[in-house]
Amino acid sequence: MSGRPVKRSLTLKGHRTSVSLEDEFWRAFREIAQEKDQPINALAADIDVTRDPDTGLASAIRVYILNWYRDRD
Repeated sequence: MSGRPVKRSLTLKGHRTSVSLEDEFWRAFREIAQEKDQPINALAADIDVTRDPDTGLASAIRVYILNWYRDRD
């Protein structure tokens, strides 16, 4: 695991934003979006609207990924 976050741009409701996640999280995030047959930007937008305003988007994505894989077990 590299541990160094990688910054990538996402578009949420027509608005560009940058999110920093470790490669492993980016990979898992893309896999989940593909499994849900949903573009990664749409999945990020879904997470964005449901997150607590005090929680950063990157943190909300990490928790979403964690819960996704936990719920599958």
